[in-house]
Amino acid sequence: MSSPLPSLAPHVLLVFLLQISLLLLVALALGRVAVRCKLPALVGELLTGVILGPSLLGNWSPGALRWLFPDDANQLHLVDAVGQIGVLLLVGVTGAQLDAAMIRRRGITGVRVSLSGLLLPLALGIGAGFLVPVALLTGKTDRWVFALFLGVAMCVTAIPVIAKTLADMGLLHRDIGQLTLAAGSVDDAIGWFLLSVVAAAATTGVHAGGVALSVVYLLGFLAAALLIGRPLVRWVMRHAARSSEGGVRATAAVILILLGAAATQSMGMEALFGAFIAGILIGQTRERPGELDADPGRPLWTDLAPLRTIVLSVLAPIFLATAGLRIDMRALGDPKVLLAGIALLLIAIIGKFVGAYAGARASRLSHWEALALGAGMNSRGIVEVVVATTGLRLGVLSIATYTVVVLIAVVTSVMGPPILRWAMSHVDVTEQERSREQSLAATTV
Repeated sequence: MSSPLPSLAPHVLLVFLLQISLLLLVALALGRVAVRCKLPALVGELLTGVILGPSLLGNWSPGALRWLFPDDANQLHLVDAVGQIGVLLLVGVTGAQLDAAMIRRRGITGVRVSLSGLLLPLALGIGAGFLVPVALLTGKTDRWVFALFLGVAMCVTAIPVIAKTLADMGLLHRDIGQLTLAAGSVDDAIGWFLLSVVAAAATTGVHAGGVALSVVYLLGFLAAALLIGRPLVRWVMRHAARSSEGGVRATAAVILILLGAAATQSMGMEALFGAFIAGILIGQTRERPGELDADPGRPLWTDLAPLRTIVLSVLAPIFLATAGLRIDMRALGDPKVLLAGIALLLIAIIGKFVGAYAGARASRLSHWEALALGAGMNSRGIVEVVVATTGLRLGVLSIATYTVVVLIAVVTSVMGPPILRWAMSHVDVTEQERSREQSLAATTV
């Protein structure tokens, strides 16, 4: 190099530090308030962006908004970069939570519940995509792509939200809790796959050749991950485990997740899918595959707990706060947008509830068990926010549609716990569940 790398301008660095500090401070405060109100912390963290963004601060003090979040791409990209790292690691950690052994144990029931709870809202979302008013479209993408993307947004679920909800309610040892996690894990995996396909269609256009090539890339990546990636990840994590420093495993996991994301990004697919697959491979490297984990929110390598803490407590709130910055509640002032938003919310709730309920009843579960499954699977949480953010970045979603989709994530996450608690109060505890509860308690000692 003939000259040293340029450094950040002092003012740019100052604004960046203030942005991150303020976003984290408000997200922490509002997240704690939400938890005290028995709501997911996600609600408060998203409200951070609403308060500090165009919806409130932009109306109260446009000058303060322009100073704190200037209309300068280079400045905003700094915060976005931190948020992107956060969401990639969050998706990776979510992948590490996926318990393949539990999915195999639940077998046909979990798959049936998952597919019925995924296909119905997917079909309804695609249908709705062809009917929504033009006011919700960007004008930059084909309606086919928009409809497919909306279908994916309607069908996803959120394992992090489900796992934390079940843990908080003491339902992890219950059969329904285990089955909800299994079905949700399958939904997550299929959801990231569909998101990657639709994202590729958004960039290459909706034509048979482009979509077919995207599917080939995806299948090729999955084959490479299974045949090459799995032994390689196992080798890396085992060597990292030999270090006397616990942080080495966490560092190795971060590198693997980011490399997985880079691999799919380089193939024209979503980086999120690569991060998710890398997380699954990391999760399968635990030393005792048959061991039950008392907290499904914890990665399967216990030394990854510090990484999970940083991701969930620092990086994820930053991502959610920046996602909230893009929400513009003023868009709901348009009657067409408001009515379409209400309709999409009803489609999302009914599609997921009815689909999961039907799959559970087809598996000979009781009415109350099926209702509990529907409530758990209906929680979209942060996964929906990630999908919405991806759609906005690709130009598939407008600000109005993005606002509606994020609000769907909030509403479905809030309504899940009370319905789940009410339904499970009608389901008797079995001896097997009591035994599992004792086994889970023993692993925490």
